[in-house]
Amino acid sequence: MASAAEQLASNMNFGTFARAKDLQKRILFTLFVLVVYRLGTYVPVPGIDMTQYSLLFSQQQSGVLGTFNVFSGGAVERMAIFALNVMPYISASIIMQLMAATVPSLERLKKEGGEAGRKQINQYSRYLTVVLAIAQATAIAFSMTSPGPDGGTIAVNPGIFFIVTTVVTLVGGTMFLLWLGEQITARGVGNGVSLIIFAGIIAEIPRALFQALQQGESGALSGTLVVALLIGLVVIMAFVVFMERSQRRLLTQYPKRQVGNRMMGGESSFLPLKLNTSGVIPAIFASSLIMLPATAAGFTASSGNSPEWLTTVTAFLGQGQPGFIILYAVLIIFFCFFYTSIVFNPEDVADNLKKHGGFLPGIRPGKRTAEYLDYVLSRLTVIGAGYLTLVCVFPEILRSQNPGIPFYIGGTSVLIVVSVTLDTVGQIQSHLLAHQYEGLIKKTKLRGRKR
Repeated sequence: MASAAEQLASNMNFGTFARAKDLQKRILFTLFVLVVYRLGTYVPVPGIDMTQYSLLFSQQQSGVLGTFNVFSGGAVERMAIFALNVMPYISASIIMQLMAATVPSLERLKKEGGEAGRKQINQYSRYLTVVLAIAQATAIAFSMTSPGPDGGTIAVNPGIFFIVTTVVTLVGGTMFLLWLGEQITARGVGNGVSLIIFAGIIAEIPRALFQALQQGESGALSGTLVVALLIGLVVIMAFVVFMERSQRRLLTQYPKRQVGNRMMGGESSFLPLKLNTSGVIPAIFASSLIMLPATAAGFTASSGNSPEWLTTVTAFLGQGQPGFIILYAVLIIFFCFFYTSIVFNPEDVADNLKKHGGFLPGIRPGKRTAEYLDYVLSRLTVIGAGYLTLVCVFPEILRSQNPGIPFYIGGTSVLIVVSVTLDTVGQIQSHLLAHQYEGLIKKTKLRGRKR
């Protein structure tokens, strides 16, 4: 079966794609939804003085606003209806995963509920998304009614009506994006929520590269540095692809058993353990947490009530400062181990192997298998954490020496782009492979009828 699948995969070409009409429809639908999303990032929230907001954003773009602007495809910079993007849903999903691993009732629902339990947990995630989106939208609305950088307010007519309409608009935009993402997952290709973030980053990268070229032409950045940045970007992407596809395969065997007159089992397979089990989540969490002091200081400074201790912390964790780089690396490593422990439970994997009669050669089933899986996974996570830290921190070190380097080049944005691309291409290949199998089955049936 494995050799047949490999032969089918090698035979896939443009002719196969041309015959896969269902896949073409899925890709066109996905592109249509992404175009709708991009149009929404240019529709501003009503009642905002964009001149005042542009002044505020220019002061805060190195903080959380800049990070969110990367993920939203520039919607935060324009304060569009999709400014919150799907970030509240991602936060809600992570919180629900944490709760499912710690709250006994949710843990039972996840393990014993099957498909119905999974749908119920997803529904809880949607409810929590609404709560988080309302909290974030309310904070944004109130901040826009406060005096801006030059004394004026961002809101044209500040008041309760502006706050309500802003909250409804931003929350509605998030939930609409969540619905669009679900439609992509069900009727398109790839994970909808990931593709929405991917589309936002991809849309902004050409502008960042163009700005870097302009700075090289004007002399703000040296021509050698610009060329090195472009080459380095390609090298980083190749390195990320290699590391994201790297895995440790553990040999698993299943004993032979007799069923009637036939001997079943006796097969061997592999248990793949990814080098980076946690994905891009540690980088997103670390960048968000480390930027909070700077953002809080910026908002309080606009009203003239910034505490002294917050100013000191902000200076210590300023962009490019040693404290910023060290804490950023520590947070990435911490979240790598923390999130890996949530998404991969060695005891559950060992129990599943034992239930199906599988075992690792030389390792006793049950507790010993779980301990061995934890041993291997811990060492893989050390390598994965080092890889994530290198990819995310190295661009920050370069940016500390050359502040003109765009935020989009390197780091979290490259990780998201590469991981989503690999996942989407893998799904397209799966659809093509299924189409090939369907073609072979139809040919076999036709030959059988002729005989």
